[in-house]
Amino acid sequence: MVVYCFDTLVAHYNSEEAPPPAFDEGHHPLFVTWNKVVNGGERRLRGCIGTLEARCIVNGFRDYALTSALRDRRFPPYKLKNCLIWNVGKHGIIIEFTDPDYNTRRNATYLPDVAAHQGWTKIEAIDSLIRKAGYNGTITEQLRKRIRLTRYQSTLFTMSYSDYVSHVNTTRGAAPTINGAKPHN
Repeated sequence: MVVYCFDTLVAHYNSEEAPPPAFDEGHHPLFVTWNKVVNGGERRLRGCIGTLEARCIVNGFRDYALTSALRDRRFPPYKLKNCLIWNVGKHGIIIEFTDPDYNTRRNATYLPDVAAHQGWTKIEAIDSLIRKAGYNGTITEQLRKRIRLTRYQSTLFTMSYSDYVSHVNTTRGAAPTINGAKPHN
């Protein structure tokens, strides 16, 4: 699935069709997260887009691979009334609440590894999600108590670009190229 996401991105830059995926079709929730490597190896979030709704995974991975790489504007679950009944590093969370200033519904999600990777406490993660959802007012304990939280778990597959190149070279006999790009050393 990760190879297919890389294939999709390379094909986009080359104005080509991506090779067919090497996995079976199905309908599942899915997310595509891209990280960039900085400071000689530190991974930083570049984009993360997905859906908790079951979706055709071939089309879903194709669409979200491009959306998360190119259009992320930031650059059975449990419904919980207490926004702290989840575990950092184990659960992903979705928050939903009504903006008290504009009386509009807001929501946002973080995958299970985000809070742990950022070194956040539960409160810091919730407050960050409140901002991610678009709320700019004062975050109070009263607002936190009005949050409806859904926690979930997921499976993460990851691959570096160099591992992708190696995989494609081994399985297809040639490394992928991006038209007009300088060779990577």
